[in-house]
Amino acid sequence: MDDIEIPESHPRYESLLTRHRIEAGVEKGITSQQGLIAQGRGEAYDYLLGEETIDTADEAARAAAAHLLLADHAVLSVNGNAAALVPGELVELAEATGADVEVNLFNRTEERMEAIAEHLREHGAEDVLGLEADGRIPGLDHERAKVDADGIGDADVVLVPLEDGDRAEALAAMGKTELVIDLNPLSRSAQTATVPIVDNIIRAVPTITAHARELQDASRDELEGITDSFDREAALAAAEDAIRGGRLD
Repeated sequence: MDDIEIPESHPRYESLLTRHRIEAGVEKGITSQQGLIAQGRGEAYDYLLGEETIDTADEAARAAAAHLLLADHAVLSVNGNAAALVPGELVELAEATGADVEVNLFNRTEERMEAIAEHLREHGAEDVLGLEADGRIPGLDHERAKVDADGIGDADVVLVPLEDGDRAEALAAMGKTELVIDLNPLSRSAQTATVPIVDNIIRAVPTITAHARELQDASRDELEGITDSFDREAALAAAEDAIRGGRLD
């Protein structure tokens, strides 16, 4: 990726950059080939959103930041695409909120888990959870069920980036507060989430971090006011309206 030069004047600069990050992730062994398909699907939704953060997504990011700051134990769940696209940004969010970082994969192998963990360490992560996998999410029969008991298993708030519908439903059934980043407001992930952030992950994660830093000294009452006033149904409806009003050029 580093030897590919994309002029910032290109109308699809950010889109091309993320494609190359995903490609590099596949070459490095941290992103599955299926992740390429997921990236293309999300990119189409982002085109319809105008490749920008809509107002309700920013409000959702602020609510997510408040939830992370209020949490007794917050965990940022990381899959291959997230690791390829925003590794350093996820580490910064963890530092700003005190959250743990845990790798959780559908296409799980020991080699891939360690490759992602090392990639996150290269971007500043000190402790990366998920390698022990001594706990399980009830109701799932695939590899995403495997979690660390003292990580996602113990968390009260979990950030779930990108599409992950069945696990989102299972985590909700466990009573966890889910903060979901998903460009499709009609997906199970977004529909299940306590806070659905309908935005591109490359914009959403830094936005949550910025809000977390802004709210660092806020009182508990102020943070709870932000979470309580967030209207998830209105946010989903606004995102759907924005997509229906958009167009591919």
